Amino acid sequence: MITGTTKLIAHLGYPTESFKAPLIYNPYFEMNGIDAVVVPMGCRPQDYPAFLKLLFRLSNIHGALITMPHKISTMALLDETSTHAKVAGSCNAVRLGSDGRLIGDMFDGEGFVRGVLRKGKKVEGARALIAGAGGVGSAIAASLAQAGVDHLAIFDANETTATALLDRLKKYYPQLEVTVGSADPEGFDIVVNATPLGMRRGDPLPIDIDRISPSTFVGEVVMTKEITPFLEAVRARGCAFQVGTDMLFEQIPAYLEFFEFPTTTADNLRAIAKLG
Repeated sequence: MITGTTKLIAHLGYPTESFKAPLIYNPYFEMNGIDAVVVPMGCRPQDYPAFLKLLFRLSNIHGALITMPHKISTMALLDETSTHAKVAGSCNAVRLGSDGRLIGDMFDGEGFVRGVLRKGKKVEGARALIAGAGGVGSAIAASLAQAGVDHLAIFDANETTATALLDRLKKYYPQLEVTVGSADPEGFDIVVNATPLGMRRGDPLPIDIDRISPSTFVGEVVMTKEITPFLEAVRARGCAFQVGTDMLFEQIPAYLEFFEFPTTTADNLRAIAKLG
């Protein structure tokens, strides 16, 4: 039940038809007696800068979840951003500070790393390769850097994108060893597909499977299918792995903490979500 005391969390993006967050958050809020609601709000890019500022003038607004195509443009509209967001170059959560300031963070990478750790894989001191230096890949790179990886290799078909991520990593994590330009997975403890490859039938595999060791932990970000062709291939090699939707469910407890709500576990959220 939405009342005059309900805290509003806007889910901002365009279009809204594929939004899943309300189907996860709202059952959780209802089950736990939390007077809050996530509401999808479709906002076209040309209207977004003005709308975001007006949205946070509402007396009952508590925060916002940010999705495509607004994650990058949000950065210039905030008063304060986390190191995660600065390295990623994008933001997917905004809350209103007690002084009226807009505070932003990025949790895509946090969800990925929490999932890896919960599966028992050590991240600190590891060597990691990320294929894809776009929004999701940059967010994962930021969180792996904070978690203490020893070496981070970045590959993207667009060299400018990869180099820009390297520069941001070097600025905020100067002691981290970062390389760009190769997608060869040999010798890495963690390998991540952060490209869209696997979303469409017939896509090539993002990484040479024959070069991946069976001891390597493999992460996927594609969510359209739980076991993508890439994961099928690494599973056949004996690799432990993480499916794309794990990143989604594992980041929601971090969101809840950011919004200062009682938190929970990814398993609990999976059990109560109404995704159909």
